[in-house]
Formats: sequence, C-alpha cells, structure tokens
Amino acid sequence: MPEDIMLDDISRPRPCRCALPNGAGVGYKAQHYRDLIEDPAPVEWLEIHAENYMGGGGRPLAQLRHLSERFAISVHGVGLSIGGEGPLDADHLARLAHLVDWLDPASFSEHLAWSTHEGAYLNDLLPLPYTAATLTRVCDHIDQLQEAIARPMLLENPSSYLSFDASTMHETEFLAQVAARTGCGLLLDVNNVFVSAHNLGMDARAYIDAFPVEHIGELHLGGHDEDSRNQNGGTEDAPLLIDSHGCAVADPVWALLDHTLARSGPRPLLIEWDADVPGWPVLRAEAARAAAALTRAQARVPA
Repeated sequence: MPEDIMLDDISRPRPCRCALPNGAGVGYKAQHYRDLIEDPAPVEWLEIHAENYMGGGGRPLAQLRHLSERFAISVHGVGLSIGGEGPLDADHLARLAHLVDWLDPASFSEHLAWSTHEGAYLNDLLPLPYTAATLTRVCDHIDQLQEAIARPMLLENPSSYLSFDASTMHETEFLAQVAARTGCGLLLDVNNVFVSAHNLGMDARAYIDAFPVEHIGELHLGGHDEDSRNQNGGTEDAPLLIDSHGCAVADPVWALLDHTLARSGPRPLLIEWDADVPGWPVLRAEAARAAAALTRAQARVPA
C-alpha cells in the first residue's frame, strides 16, 4: 500500500464511542500486529499514540482501521503541551481532531505537563507548579481541546523528578479541581505515582488515598529504571527513578496497583512498554498479570 495515503483515503472504521472495558489492554506496536490478529484472546483493548497517526502512512492507518473492528481503542496524546504557557498549537490540534473524528475511539488522554516553549518542541514531558494561575491555564487548554474533539478527555498524572516551591496545592488536589472545572476524567498512572513518590520523598499509598478515584477513566502501568547518578550531586545513596516504559512492571508497583484497585474498583488497565519492546509472549504475560489483578479487585466488589 502506498505510504502517502492519508486519513481521508482510508475508509472510516465502524462507529465506536463505546466505553473501554474494565479489562487489560496494551500499548499497540506494529511488530505485534500479526500476533494480535492471530491470537484468539490476546487483550481486551489497545492504546495508540495519536502523533503516530496524524500524518501520511497508508499501512499503519489501514492496520489501525482493521484493529479497531476487533478492539476498543484508546488514543493517547504526547505532544499537545497542555501545561505550556503559550496557546495550544492550532495545526496540531486540528490534525488531532481529524484523527479522533475518523477513528471515533473509546477514549482520548493527554498529560499534565508541558513540552513546548516559544515554538520549540522540547521532546519531553516537563512538570508544572501547582498554582491558581497554572490551574486556570490548564483548564482553559482542556476546554479548548474538549471542544475540538467533541468529547471529554482524560488527564494523566505526571512522573516527577523535582517539586516547585511556588506550588500552593498538592497534585491530587490540583487534578481534582481540573476535573471539577472542565468535566474531564483522569488517567491514573500507578507507576508515575511510584516514581514521583520515590523521587520526591512522598508516601505513594497516601497519594492514592487522596486521589479523586471517582474521576478515573483509565489506569496505566509501566516499567521504570534507576539513574546511576545519585541525587544531590551524588552525595546521597538515593538513585533517581526514571519512567522509561522499557522493562517489566516492578513488583512494588504491582503492590501499589492492588492498593489502588481496592479504592477504585476495576478500571481499564493498560500495560505500557514503549522502549526495548519485547516479543508478544512477554507483553501478553504482563497483560495477563494485569487481568489477574482486575479479577482479584472484582472479587472484592460487593455483589
């Protein structure tokens, strides 16, 4: 298939707008396409990164259309810079809205972060101070985004490597206020909570206990790495944790997931593995472990 075929040249998938199932999903990678098609019961849903499907590329779009006929699809954005000081990029937003209109996914999510400044793209998801001014700016951007895509979005908590003296509220309070003001939902990344808690000296379970679980539309799990350089110039034995998505989920993060599910109940649960992507059997095994955690959570729900 020619590689310059655009969205308008690929027939629209059947209408979805269905909710994601409260089951295990995986981040879709093209090398797993055949495995997903041939596996009789692989996972319950898939996530794609929006920016991979906003331009040309006939085969990826055709494969996505085919997958959408079997799986519920969640679209995850990584480039809107919702927390940026400047306005949202109008061209990026228009292309995103076109993709969402064409695909009609079950969910769309983005990060509580910024990645652009004065027209430059920084290729990273950077943290924000939690202040009244930041809250207003983020809510204004979310309102603009939700109007463009004609549906509520989910906002993901960040993985943090520093905190701001200027912050006047806790992250969980900030997220709760964003959800209340804009009507958006929240995406709770459990590994991000674990990474942030370690790096900032917080209690990860206390963070989960304070999180507004009534707004959770998705849960994410991923792997993290330890930075060999110690914090504070190497004067303390406290390696920085990096949200790498390049390895299996760590056992303490699985334990934190169980604590989360005890509060939230079963929710759509994604395994993210974006770097050093393994073969399908390894990823499928991680998804099976996530499904088992959801089964245990369901057993705790009163009849």
